[in-house]
Amino acid sequence: MNISSKYKIWLFTAVIIGGCATAPEPVTLEPMLFPPPPEPARFVFERIITGSADLFRDNAKKRWRRLLTGERERGIGMEKPHDVSVCKGRIFVSDSVNRVVQVYDVPGQKNFPIGVTEPGVLVKPLGLATDSQCNLYVADFTAKRVNIYDQDGTFIKAIGGLDWFDRLSNVAVDEQRQRIFAVDTGGSRGPNHRIRVFDAVSGDHLYDIGKRGTGNGQFNMPRDLQFGPDGLLYVVDSANFRVQVLRPDGTFVRSFGALGLQLGQFARPKGIAIDADGNVYVSDASYGNFQIFNPQGQLLLFIGGRSATFGRANYMLPLGIHVDEDGRVYIVDQYFRKIDVYRPARLAENEGYLGARNTSNASK
Repeated sequence: MNISSKYKIWLFTAVIIGGCATAPEPVTLEPMLFPPPPEPARFVFERIITGSADLFRDNAKKRWRRLLTGERERGIGMEKPHDVSVCKGRIFVSDSVNRVVQVYDVPGQKNFPIGVTEPGVLVKPLGLATDSQCNLYVADFTAKRVNIYDQDGTFIKAIGGLDWFDRLSNVAVDEQRQRIFAVDTGGSRGPNHRIRVFDAVSGDHLYDIGKRGTGNGQFNMPRDLQFGPDGLLYVVDSANFRVQVLRPDGTFVRSFGALGLQLGQFARPKGIAIDADGNVYVSDASYGNFQIFNPQGQLLLFIGGRSATFGRANYMLPLGIHVDEDGRVYIVDQYFRKIDVYRPARLAENEGYLGARNTSNASK
């Protein structure tokens, strides 16, 4: 055996031993609570997600692969995330640059893309919605249609098309009435700032809600929409700096918010989510935060702040936001290519669908 061969064996053995050595303890950060003490906490910052490696537990097979190939544990990340929707532990994230919806299945400890094969190829996915069966609804800005998939990514059908929207940006589902509500944001000069409503079964266009304007039931650059537990439709009326609340037929109920620098006001409102109690969460790309309102529009809490530094609750371009079945809040920051997750203070870390990652078998 020559010296070179002996050296290779020694080096391989050293790597193996080093790989089996006890890893240094991770840095433990102080819990980030909202609101901060001495007020009773309502939310705890839980984690930052930049890709699959932040969600899936390590295992022996992965460690051996990295050892033999020298690859780094980066996982499947996001290039330009836009929106997020979560159903029973499956995190769906639209990525408009990679032209996919990335799926992070936390209980199943796996990830996969949606929209990469025909039929159902995505061109520029933006807004997302899920129903109670975890079917996924994707607003494709370029194709100008809403693609519908099951939870495993199997294409079901598409609604709309090139002649139906000026600027399709988001979608919501009314399961009770079997209707799909799609936001047509419109252009800077065009009149079509509206919500288009379709039959979820046949795909037929039923009616439109709104037109460009500043009055009740009118819109100026609508961006996102969500149904509340009260059956009402909550719409981010972005360039009117407000949230409008409507009945499913478009009848105006109320609105809240205004342009301004004070808490409870907006500058660039983008995403909206609603929890089981009817509280409304609105992200603001200018203020770098999200604000939480009760159903009547009274401010309860704001979380986050604008920052050019990557970190917990730091935002430069927050967009999509979602509240899951357990009350966890997920918010996309496109600039930092991340999703921040907040846990209700009443919920233990290992509880709920996302808590499944803490009890997964790491030896598989």
